[in-house]
Amino acid sequence: MSANLPIASGSFGDDPTLTFPDTPAPDGLQVAVLEAGDGPAVEAGDTIVVNYHGQIWGGGVFDSSFARGQTIAFPIGTGMVIAGWDDGLVGKAIGSRVLLSIPPEHGYGPRGVPQAGIGGEDTLVFVVDIVGVE
Repeated sequence: MSANLPIASGSFGDDPTLTFPDTPAPDGLQVAVLEAGDGPAVEAGDTIVVNYHGQIWGGGVFDSSFARGQTIAFPIGTGMVIAGWDDGLVGKAIGSRVLLSIPPEHGYGPRGVPQAGIGGEDTLVFVVDIVGVE
């Protein structure tokens, strides 16, 4: 990996724990395939089914489908989710575990999402397991 990214515990299907480096978040969108799947590649316009863990860089968890025990499905590559997900997940194989480090300009922008505890300058880190497509 070119950037100094967090380390995620566990394998595909496991609720991950993130260990952050003692450095600031890297610039730009960072995408690391932690475990490559052997399914077909996700295409823009697909409705993907994922499990995910979302955490602020160096901070707390703000959302986790793992914790809820339920996957979520949504269209990818069509602007229905934050740009970091659209740009970071299209082209990845089903069955992959992907780590995304998403700066504000690829996330929720300068407004953040105050009700989720996300500030306008927060870098978001997600571990996403691509379970399938619908």
